[in-house]
Amino acid sequence: MTELGLQIWSLWQRELKRFARQRSRLIGALLQPVVFWLLLGAGLGGAFRPTGAAARMTYMEYFYPGVIVLVLLFTAIFSTISTIEDRREGFLQGVVVAPISPAVIVLGQALGSTTLALCEGSVFLALAPAAGISLTPAGILATTATMTLIAFALTGLGLALAWRMESTQGFHAIMNLILIPIWLLSGAFFPSVGVPGWLRAVMSVNPLTYAMELLRKSLYLQSLHLDVGSGQTGLAIGVTVAFSLLTVTLAISVARRGLPAS
Repeated sequence: MTELGLQIWSLWQRELKRFARQRSRLIGALLQPVVFWLLLGAGLGGAFRPTGAAARMTYMEYFYPGVIVLVLLFTAIFSTISTIEDRREGFLQGVVVAPISPAVIVLGQALGSTTLALCEGSVFLALAPAAGISLTPAGILATTATMTLIAFALTGLGLALAWRMESTQGFHAIMNLILIPIWLLSGAFFPSVGVPGWLRAVMSVNPLTYAMELLRKSLYLQSLHLDVGSGQTGLAIGVTVAFSLLTVTLAISVARRGLPAS
């Protein structure tokens, strides 16, 4: 393994070891979205049917992909907040002054957090039959790849914010102001069909909307529920990949500016 690869591996491994010592993060990042899915899915299921969904699709089934993204989102928040803790403990200052590129630091952090998000998302993916979704081997592979891209994008966005934040309270406030709205406006909670024109326009420029569409297509691969062969699939893939690269590039750019003054 090259020196560059060893540096990234060390930071990635540190994220996993820290998670192993903080099992409560699993509860917060996984169980809370599950509670949302069960309560909101059951409560809203009888109130309305998602416009444009398949005739036999329940709201619990429609909401399921959105909760997968919510699991990834919560994991990104809990994982990247450790960057602020690292600065308080002096670890981040030590890494920054070491002969290590900021890009390596961010990639190590992003890969570690993405791995954790993917593991937690995979646990929730096992509940797909409870939502009425029959996964195929190809669907599982496509869904896993999509979850990886989404987790990488959300982690990159979280790191870009965390590197400049001085308190966990401020970090939570900003993350809730940014991440929760883009999740709500991604088609996770309600589809874009039938909403006011201005809201549909906002949803159309939200990169997470395309990631959500790609996740739905992945879950129903080789299924009649959705038309996975439509021309929108290529656009969804392109936007999701670009979103992932953009957020991590932004995080690297922020890291290169150095840490804020304490």
